[in-house]
Amino acid sequence: MSVERITMINSIVEMDGDEMARVVWRWVKERLIEPYVELKVEYYDLHLKVRDETNDEVTVRAAEAIKRWGVGVKCATITPNAERVREYNLKREWRSPNATIREILDGTIFRAPIMVKNIAPAVRFWRKPIVVARHAFGDIYSGVGIRFEEAGEAEVVFRSSSGKELRAKLPKLTGPGVLQAYYNLDKSIESFARSSFKYALINNLDVWFAAKETISKVYDARFKEVFHEVYEREFKEEFERRGLKYEYYLIDDAYSRAMRSEGGFVWATKNYDGDVLSDMVASAFSGSLAMMTSELMSPEGHYMSEAAHGTVQRHYYRYLKGEKTSTNPTAIIFAWSKALRRRGEMDGLRDLITFAEALEAATKLTIEDGMVTQDLARVCEGPVKAILTTEEFIEAVRSKLNALLPHRR
Repeated sequence: MSVERITMINSIVEMDGDEMARVVWRWVKERLIEPYVELKVEYYDLHLKVRDETNDEVTVRAAEAIKRWGVGVKCATITPNAERVREYNLKREWRSPNATIREILDGTIFRAPIMVKNIAPAVRFWRKPIVVARHAFGDIYSGVGIRFEEAGEAEVVFRSSSGKELRAKLPKLTGPGVLQAYYNLDKSIESFARSSFKYALINNLDVWFAAKETISKVYDARFKEVFHEVYEREFKEEFERRGLKYEYYLIDDAYSRAMRSEGGFVWATKNYDGDVLSDMVASAFSGSLAMMTSELMSPEGHYMSEAAHGTVQRHYYRYLKGEKTSTNPTAIIFAWSKALRRRGEMDGLRDLITFAEALEAATKLTIEDGMVTQDLARVCEGPVKAILTTEEFIEAVRSKLNALLPHRR
């Protein structure tokens, strides 16, 4: 690598976020990326107020930009509820920007724990990472709901473009309550299955898919059918040649089996299931949501990395008071490193790939050296040399990074 900063050929789509995640995002970019890389980005500000001012059009533009450039990197963002509408004086409760982006890209999200030597998984059997492959289309994230105030009847009606009509009645509704309907598409389910199997082959992992088709005899059953068809038609021969397995389980059975396994597989999940499971896996492996990578891959080759955690609201309010915080920036660092590596792979830039690998190694070495943020101090095995503020941790990573890069020694 040369003394000068690494020059990029094509841009990365950068999507800024909210609250403490936004603050840490800026620190990581300014102190761990820009001193080493001449960043080329197409920038979109997904701050909640900007989304409100643009009627969320900025989110759509960001997703379309990823289609053009092929690579995006996203900070954590607020999905507003009624309380946030009041706090930020919003026009409405805007939908999750993640859901909007994921639907436009029609990708699968792969979330894997960042494993370090001095943090043992809470589940004592786990020796290898469990990668959660989360379907990123439809499900309750595109659902519609109704709250009703009296007894009545309800049905789901589908009218096809050719004029055919399908109806399904709900049980009689005997009083006030709520109902919800959601959907998925065969094409998206096929892409989800295909992406899961491809990722497993790239990383030499088994695949689990889990649902509840015994209860959800149409929705979940269709997922099970599609996964089986895609596997048999496109992947069975290669899986068997490599000694890999594809297993379908009822989702409750999958949870119990996972607790007794050593890990080392891709767990493909429907959208909502993956939302819940990925947080559980992150917490069980390292005790912190900041210790998990999140990558979206689409059938067309579009890629987005992101911080898997939220906006860290509590730390942000402390930061606004001028207090120092010990927010763990690891997931944000890895979001940038994964995007840079992908950009380097697509553009044939070995220096950029090497830098991304060094940045990840420096972050892990900092933690393994006992220099940690508050969240990790509680779960580390072995000595904790120092509990660092966010900025101190970033500087410690920078010191390790300089030692790893030949021209910085």
